[in-house]
Amino acid sequence: MFANNKPYRDFADYLATRFPYKVQKISVNAGFTCPNRDGSKGRGGCTYCNNQSFSPGYGTPVKTITAQLADGVHFFSHKYPDMKYLAYFQSYTNTYDTLPSLIEKYEEALAYPGVAGLIVGTRPDCMPGALLDYFEALSRKTFVLIEYGVESTLNRSLERVNRQHSYEESAAMIRTTAARGIPVGAHLILGLPGESKEEILHHADRLSALPLTTLKLHQLQIIRHTALAREYQQLPDSFHLFERDEYIDLCICFAERLHPDIHIERFTSQSPKRLLIAPDWGLKNHEMAARIIKRFREKGTWQGRLCGCLDVPHPALF
Repeated sequence: MFANNKPYRDFADYLATRFPYKVQKISVNAGFTCPNRDGSKGRGGCTYCNNQSFSPGYGTPVKTITAQLADGVHFFSHKYPDMKYLAYFQSYTNTYDTLPSLIEKYEEALAYPGVAGLIVGTRPDCMPGALLDYFEALSRKTFVLIEYGVESTLNRSLERVNRQHSYEESAAMIRTTAARGIPVGAHLILGLPGESKEEILHHADRLSALPLTTLKLHQLQIIRHTALAREYQQLPDSFHLFERDEYIDLCICFAERLHPDIHIERFTSQSPKRLLIAPDWGLKNHEMAARIIKRFREKGTWQGRLCGCLDVPHPALF
């Protein structure tokens, strides 16, 4: 059922169906801001957000998009000289600008030698119809994946972390984008303050009903210089930060309830040590992924086994 003898549908498997060669994402910081920072929706951003915690060192807004791609290609090409690249517009809200300015940025990235497509991260409330028209037309010519920050399916959690949008907006925009024939991804944080284990697992049930191509999961992390860090310092008992093995088991239970057609791009996120307050598991993302796969096999289970939307058989390769 799943390629690479894995007990879940991996993002690499999806890319292998779309490209006859190896591809690598290169993160681009195109100098965007966010409606939750500039006052059009809110101030200060999401309480957990410090953009430095997920922006690679080679991506910096003081460089042009072309220069950042050149740095990224130089960084990765020594491993695989024939590799192609996906320009990943990652930092902040990458559809939050005028249409001409956005198109100019995307086209600059696509014009760089070896770039085979775009991945664009954004908010579900920042995708105007005219921009969807552009992405729909572009997706007929090249690879396009739109990633929406969903973060939770509980509106009370979204309010608590100051997301300034609802889950219903996320679900509606995912459906609208997928209806245009554009692959859609979602981001989800496991363990936001106040969410019980059953509520966290119910996120999998709700997302399984959406036309998602990919899903990124990561644990709640307390990052320095954020509103959440101040809240954690003042009210530590209102947080449940998972121990490493506890989180591994949570990922297994979550994946069991997730639709088996959704490709899981990651289970964890790894913030720089200089910014991370907690939890610090001392493992890289690939080391955590290996432990999660090992735990899947120890439990004899697989993605979608308990998905309520369909009867999922035991994968042939598992």
